[in-house]
Amino acid sequence: MMDAEQLTRGQLESEFSALARTMYFSRSTIASFAKEATRGQLVAVCDLIRGENATREENKKARLLRQARFPSLKSFSDFDFSEVSMPGGYTVDDMRSLGFIESAQDFVFYGGCGRGKTHLPIALGVLATERGYKVRYFETSSLVLMLKAAAADGRLEAALKDVAKADLLIVDEYGYIPIDIEGARLLYQVMSATYEARSMIVTTNIEFGKWGTVLGDAHLATATVGRIMHHGRLVEFGGQSRRFEEALMMGRSES
Repeated sequence: MMDAEQLTRGQLESEFSALARTMYFSRSTIASFAKEATRGQLVAVCDLIRGENATREENKKARLLRQARFPSLKSFSDFDFSEVSMPGGYTVDDMRSLGFIESAQDFVFYGGCGRGKTHLPIALGVLATERGYKVRYFETSSLVLMLKAAAADGRLEAALKDVAKADLLIVDEYGYIPIDIEGARLLYQVMSATYEARSMIVTTNIEFGKWGTVLGDAHLATATVGRIMHHGRLVEFGGQSRRFEEALMMGRSES
């Protein structure tokens, strides 16, 4: 953006008009002010609108981050991708571009405990909120409990609509706790609703063949896997537990 002193009157009026439209002023109001205002007034109002837009953008990012309900904030700066196996032809940069959200594609993050399966989706979710996407994070057990409570109170439809507002849904720790058939069906409703409509990341330490034991219904498990993987990718997390490594590092630092 050029300095205001370098702009011609016509350029300044054009910049004011473009900025004013972001505030939803009427065309007649914009045209009238642009014609009658002094150069100093145009510069001052342009600065005012730019400042207001910047504040609104920061407030929006803060609101989206708060609404995501992450248990903690994570970033890519302290994440090691060396033990992460990406799908063929897909790179870390592809993932960080967040193109999968626009394409309503899914991921299953699979691996043992403490290997970064929760860190990475939260880092992606934080980045998504910074870029203006709506994100919701749930531990699987919490999501099921919320859906059951909503169903018992006659609020299930409203609860499902609320979850469906997200551009990216993160379902963490799938398979850590067995789910009864009612919970499995409710969870399947959520996962089915995301199909080709929004993106979802599921983290799990359970291989696909054993999802039936978690859901208590092999047919439901097969349908769930099919829905996720039809437009999804599997990312595998290997290596030693990050929590174990961090514990060793703490032990070394204390010795």
